[in-house]
Amino acid sequence: MSPAVLAFLSAFGLVLAVELPDKTLVATLVLTTRFRAWPVFAGVCAAFAVQCVVAVAFGSVLTLLPDTVVALIVATMFGFGAFMLLREGFAKGTDGGEDASRSGPSPLSFWRSALTSFGVLFAAEWGDASQLATASVAAKFGSPLAVGLGAFFALVSVAGLAVVIGAKIRSRIRPRLIQRCAGFVFAGFAGLSLAQLAF
Repeated sequence: MSPAVLAFLSAFGLVLAVELPDKTLVATLVLTTRFRAWPVFAGVCAAFAVQCVVAVAFGSVLTLLPDTVVALIVATMFGFGAFMLLREGFAKGTDGGEDASRSGPSPLSFWRSALTSFGVLFAAEWGDASQLATASVAAKFGSPLAVGLGAFFALVSVAGLAVVIGAKIRSRIRPRLIQRCAGFVFAGFAGLSLAQLAF
């Protein structure tokens, strides 16, 4: 087996194992219940691409980033997302409007949905275990392209799974309930990020 293939498989396997139980899957699933699937998938894939490039380019140097700064950025992004979702989820509206919205996700533009998804996942992945794992594998194997592609395809696989699940449950649950749950999930992620500052 060539070193490049080994680097690709190592990065893919490691990142997939790290991300399946991680907040990436949950955040992508929540975004898909709120927005159309395609813009969410495009946005999170773009975020993953940038994060993989950063991880590979800087290698293990990413581990030197101040934990406080990383935690504050992530907490801010998730906190903002929680505020937006909860504000809309608890807004007063007629039952008829809610029933009408059940037929599909929010009618936001492709770009707005994609940029929101990009921002949330970019912040969530910054300094995350998968990014640090990618940096470590890149430093170990010295095959940045193979490692970057392996990590990217693993992240896209997780996102694809989350998008499929989110699209299936979206039509079966009341939209307001989805927004409220999503807001509380994002608030929880913000709280966990802030809790890192205490340790």
